[in-house]
Amino acid sequence: MCGLAGFLDRGPGREPAAMAAIAGRMADTLRHRGPDDSGVWVDPAAGVALAHRRLSILDLSALGRQPMASESGDWVLIYNGEIYNFAELRAELESRGHRFRGHSDTEVMLAAFEEWGLPAALDRFNGMFAFAAWHRPDRTLYLARDRLGKKPLYYGWAGNVFLFASELKALRAHPAFEGEIDPGAVALLLRHNYIPHPYSIYRGIRSLAPATVLAMSNSVRAGELPRAVPYWSHKLVAEQGLERPVREAAEALEQLEALLRDAVKLRMIADVPLGALLSGGIDSSLVVALMQAQSTRPVMTFSIGFREEGFDEAPHARAVAAHLGTDHTELYVTPAEARDVIPLLPEIYDEPFADASQIPTFLVSKLARSRVTVALSGDGGDELFGGYAAYLSNLRFWRRYGKVPLSLRRLMAGAARSLSPETWDGIFARLASFVPAAGRRPSAGLRLHRLAAALTEESEETVYCSLMSHWQPPLSPLAGVEEPLTAFRDPERRAVLPGFAERMMYLDLISYLPDDILVKVDRASMAVSLEARCPLLDYRVAELAWRLPLELKIRDGKGKWILRQLLHRYVPQELVERPKAGFAPPVGAWIRGPLRDWAEELIRPARLLSEGLLDPAPIHAVWKQHVRGHYDWGMLLWPVLVFQAWRQAQTRPPAA
Repeated sequence: MCGLAGFLDRGPGREPAAMAAIAGRMADTLRHRGPDDSGVWVDPAAGVALAHRRLSILDLSALGRQPMASESGDWVLIYNGEIYNFAELRAELESRGHRFRGHSDTEVMLAAFEEWGLPAALDRFNGMFAFAAWHRPDRTLYLARDRLGKKPLYYGWAGNVFLFASELKALRAHPAFEGEIDPGAVALLLRHNYIPHPYSIYRGIRSLAPATVLAMSNSVRAGELPRAVPYWSHKLVAEQGLERPVREAAEALEQLEALLRDAVKLRMIADVPLGALLSGGIDSSLVVALMQAQSTRPVMTFSIGFREEGFDEAPHARAVAAHLGTDHTELYVTPAEARDVIPLLPEIYDEPFADASQIPTFLVSKLARSRVTVALSGDGGDELFGGYAAYLSNLRFWRRYGKVPLSLRRLMAGAARSLSPETWDGIFARLASFVPAAGRRPSAGLRLHRLAAALTEESEETVYCSLMSHWQPPLSPLAGVEEPLTAFRDPERRAVLPGFAERMMYLDLISYLPDDILVKVDRASMAVSLEARCPLLDYRVAELAWRLPLELKIRDGKGKWILRQLLHRYVPQELVERPKAGFAPPVGAWIRGPLRDWAEELIRPARLLSEGLLDPAPIHAVWKQHVRGHYDWGMLLWPVLVFQAWRQAQTRPPAA
């Protein structure tokens, strides 16, 4: 797994010892990503410094140490991740005359660069990775990231120094870094709960897009950022896949099973203890079933439980583990133990990140790390196979309103917005006696205003964005701040797809998956030095998923139909066919109860006014409804609180 950091200094007076010391300090901020070893390599004449922290997974000896040079010395590499097909590539490279000192995948990557060149080598890699590779002959630095965005990589200029690292905290360790908050990124955080690539919380610092490579040649001047070039296209995979569908369910099922078995098998290769995170849902149960089917000993599985009603998946995981015969470890977490994670979030996630399931993800990762170094997970099934409940509810909304002309929808929205949310609440309260109890909605006025925003949108992509947004204009506490363009609103990033369901899944694949789900898993697991691997995100699985017609994914009011059929071959239907429990803790109840003092201090109006950026008025309108119990607005308050807590953490002096 590991963590990487480095810089390219365009300024004068580069002293080798000083460069190495700075690069080493940057990498040391990533010790949690790589507690086993470290290394630094510098070329003062070129101004390049590469540093690495190692979590030893393959080839535990010093022969796997990074930074690592190629056979010829032309390439120097620092790398985070795993190339799962490295053994196959190694055999091919050996047949072409390459000789290897150790048996790490890093050495195979370098040989692949020398044999085929970097772009062609990327096409051959099946894995999760982010790397920085320095090509000495032409003094070019290459940054690259895996196809689905499993591993992170940030970059940007600080004066005359081009910085790059696995996490933002490493960039902050460079003396030239300034770190100005980007208000546009905050607006995106409040809308999405995460900051979509290519943006970060800092102005001018970028997150490298998945499936791209960026080349910093000697001709690039300080302050310039070359375009990151795709080497694999989500858009083409989706469009071309639907043009050559696998229509027969039986054929699709056989192809999927063979591919997933291989994806799981590849991810079970490690020189350290390995297990799996098991929630008892469709995706994680399928991964564990395929692991156990290919293992000669019980697979170690891990789950956590909550005593709070509606949030406990542990009994389901326990039942699946018992059926499959795994070596299962379960831990029940008290609300207090879960809340104790909250002060750690600014350090773990490094920039504001407001998916509340980050808390149990950290806790289950910590549990797994007590026994294993590598854990497989079920991430990716919802985006690729139509599993989110929101897909079904959004489809119902669009069937109702999608055929209404835009001009009429905007008139409807204008009528809804002509009265304030409070006025609507009064009207609905007076009508309550005429409405069945099951149909009454608390805080209906604010909900109506939020729905009106979706009615004004022109495209299915922006309708989906609006329906899934948290804070959004005109109710946002960042009124007047222009949001940067994202996948949801950029026409150039849209794919030509047949319907609303496919468009929702595509947008989640290129934004929500890499920028929320995979950020959550990477930072939570790496905070405890655990490597998380996701077989469902093998790029070959993604390519096959786009060849499956919608009716093989969403059927009879349920998503992931084909995954369910495959799982039923290994696990009885009654053990896994159940309503999905939430993995996110009840932060809304917490901030109304035991965390109320913490929350109120962070959003105190005088504090918000003195700090600038956030308008207290809309925040406190929602806060009053929330604390009075009119409605659970935790979904709106949590990103504000996360941002404020992160902002507060940045003002503290660094630990000695």
